[in-house]
Amino acid sequence: MRSKKSPDRFSGLTVAEAAKRLEEHGPNALAAAKSTPVWHIFLRQFTGLLVLLLIAAALVALALGEHIDAIAIGMVVILNGVLGFVQEWRAETALAALRNMLAPMARVIRDEELIEIDRREIVPGDLILLEAGDQVPADGVLTSAMELRVDESVLTGESAPVAKSLQPADAANHVMMGTHVVSGRAEALVDATGVNTAFGKIATLTGSVGEKETNLSKRLGKLGGQLGLAALGIGAAVALVGIVAGRDTIDMVMTGLSMAVAIVPEGLPAVVTISLALGAAAMVRQNALARRLQAMETLGAATVICTDKTGTLTENMMTTERLWIAGRQYEAAGTGYDPAGRILSDGQPIRYGTDPDLDAALDVMVGCTHAKLRREGAQWKLIGDPTEGALVTFAYKGWTEMPVGEAVSEKPFSSERKRMSTVRWLGEHLTQLVKGAPEQVLDVCTHWRGPDGTVPLTDADRASIETAYATYAEQGLRVIALARRGVSSSEVTEEALEFIGLVGMVDPPRPEVRAAIRACASAGIRVIMITGDGPLTARAIANKLNMPVERTVTGAELEGLDEDALVQLLKEPVLFARTSPEHKMRLIRTLQIEGHIVAMTGDGVNDAPALKKADIGVAMGTRGTDVAKDAADLVLLDDNFATLERAIREGRRQFANIQRFVRYLLSSNAGEVVAILVNLALGGPLIFLPTQILWMNLVTDSVTALMLGLEPGSPEQMKKPPRDPKSGILNRTAMWIILAFGAYTGTASLYLFHTFLHEGETIARTVAFSGMVLFEKVSVFAFRSFSRPCWQLGWFSNPLLMLALVAMIGAQLAAVYWPPLQTLLRTAPLGWEHWQMIALFAIPLIAVPEIAKTILAKREGLAGDEPAEV
Repeated sequence: MRSKKSPDRFSGLTVAEAAKRLEEHGPNALAAAKSTPVWHIFLRQFTGLLVLLLIAAALVALALGEHIDAIAIGMVVILNGVLGFVQEWRAETALAALRNMLAPMARVIRDEELIEIDRREIVPGDLILLEAGDQVPADGVLTSAMELRVDESVLTGESAPVAKSLQPADAANHVMMGTHVVSGRAEALVDATGVNTAFGKIATLTGSVGEKETNLSKRLGKLGGQLGLAALGIGAAVALVGIVAGRDTIDMVMTGLSMAVAIVPEGLPAVVTISLALGAAAMVRQNALARRLQAMETLGAATVICTDKTGTLTENMMTTERLWIAGRQYEAAGTGYDPAGRILSDGQPIRYGTDPDLDAALDVMVGCTHAKLRREGAQWKLIGDPTEGALVTFAYKGWTEMPVGEAVSEKPFSSERKRMSTVRWLGEHLTQLVKGAPEQVLDVCTHWRGPDGTVPLTDADRASIETAYATYAEQGLRVIALARRGVSSSEVTEEALEFIGLVGMVDPPRPEVRAAIRACASAGIRVIMITGDGPLTARAIANKLNMPVERTVTGAELEGLDEDALVQLLKEPVLFARTSPEHKMRLIRTLQIEGHIVAMTGDGVNDAPALKKADIGVAMGTRGTDVAKDAADLVLLDDNFATLERAIREGRRQFANIQRFVRYLLSSNAGEVVAILVNLALGGPLIFLPTQILWMNLVTDSVTALMLGLEPGSPEQMKKPPRDPKSGILNRTAMWIILAFGAYTGTASLYLFHTFLHEGETIARTVAFSGMVLFEKVSVFAFRSFSRPCWQLGWFSNPLLMLALVAMIGAQLAAVYWPPLQTLLRTAPLGWEHWQMIALFAIPLIAVPEIAKTILAKREGLAGDEPAEV
């Protein structure tokens, strides 16, 4: 809220006035996030169409007195719900995380006294005090400031701290809630609190993004709808035709129910859920945490990755890369604040004390600073300004001698002068050390350290320095100038200085990112940089990462584009700089409208709305803010782009395996449907009882399908473009395969049933039942790959599948010979002649697919994995 009157800037508010404004404007807090009740999360697991069909089937079975069938179906529904609930119980807590990021106390002036209060009690008009290390508690206008520099990357994405002053230009006199004071101190007059701050507006934007439906859930929903309609239609038609034909009504209702149950793969929801959960658990061990169950699979379908720069592609640690002195270049090995490394000149290591020019520059780096490096375990931590930290780290790499004692005097950095000066003893010499913006430092220099030593600074020399400065700037480097002079007193006067050199620093790209981007490109995934940083810096990082960028567009330019122009622009190799959260949201929305599956990576508060809007939001786990992690679907625990590439690989493996076991389950169900339909047309008794169908669908098939979902990925899966987001889990080829297997297994079971029908319905039904189970088990080998035979894959490359196969055959033997299961499933013991006939029909289900795939592999010379349709 904004103040209606201006209080005394030096005395602040009175306690009474503050209380009045707190009542008027409300607390300095974000609106409470509307949490999703636990019961709602649980009930949400039972809203899928397939699950609803199972519930309906259970109710029908219960109404007909088939209590065992009803209990069996109910158990699988509950299992599926519990598994989904366990994975998704974490509600969206992005706004709560934003609130928790705020420290609890702030210093303000009340009744002309400095006091500490709960920052939620801050009101418009309060006078707040800030110093290094503080988090800004509310938005405000500076009333006084001394050497104030603020890290605003959490809101803007700007990697370098921003210098603040009392000048209103470019909001230099404004501080924002949630940012951090890096150096200096200040007083500020609060002009906005709570949801009216820049921080609060991002929270509101994040909260306005609705729940998203994943691509897999859409595909499964479509499949469920198709199966549901088929089950209801065929089941009702079969029952109606039988009743009209004069057959027993109860028998025909049970036949229709059997048909509906046979069509719907009851185990599919649980198999999908368990398969995704196992994949998610495996990826946690590789530092990728899926906050939503289908996150990894969605990432595998991604066609575009929109990535932030600062802290995501880069280290988020300023690093001095180069030093220019009179045309001579010095370079540093190593990044970040770790002083391990070397300074190189012409490729050769060089140290302090061996080069007077370098010594002069390093003296300024360590003598004109307040930054310190401290080792904490195996890590080095910066205390102070990141820019000064980069200078000190560079100096440490050259084994620079540290100055003794404190500075004799100092003239702090200011946004007007854009320089900092200190006077200190260097050995026996009193020396003034200066660093700052190149133009402002050059203005007060009369000499320079040229190729021939210290000489007067001519116009040609100035042009040489300016050319070097421009070269560094064009390369996206932040440039700092160094200067010094000998003095006889502690008085700081910035004049007649000796120009030493130029320092080029950058927030360097992470070492693993280039390979990850290359892997994404080979997988047909486009990577677009969207950053709040400047265009030159962004383009320089893109070049270092070999990102194909032909055009750089700023947020201001983006606002001038209509939707058609933006669609065309997004087809070009482009990066976006100086963007706001609203810009990121618009870009993602446009890509989604064009049919792309969009992944968004980020780590700052400013990334949270885009992370939530994207099809798959990916947050950084180490450097990422809580709000970014809670808005994301996937968290990279090690902030490593190589982990992102592994997550994409896992997502593709998951979808390929979902296709495998969906096809496998449907081919099994197709065989049951063929057997029931043809048997009904022939006028025979029930070939399968509903309980037997449930045993096949829920027990033997589901366990086998689950292990099929653990098929390992292949090296070739990251060398293919992403699948068409509009394509379903099944295509025309898959349907023909399902029909072929269904026709064979259904016909074979029907033949077995009628061959042994003279021995009694129970024996015939047990033979057909056992035959269908064995057919479904051995046919699983055909679905491990659609192009490579098992002898190429390795029969035991998926040992859990072999274990499941043996276990389910053992379970079927128990169903035939163990009295409790005999009673439940209404089976009878079989003799050797029955099993021999079953085995005879089972052999082609292994032999024919293996022979066909061997011929196909030799013809096409396949050494890779599945064809594109898989």
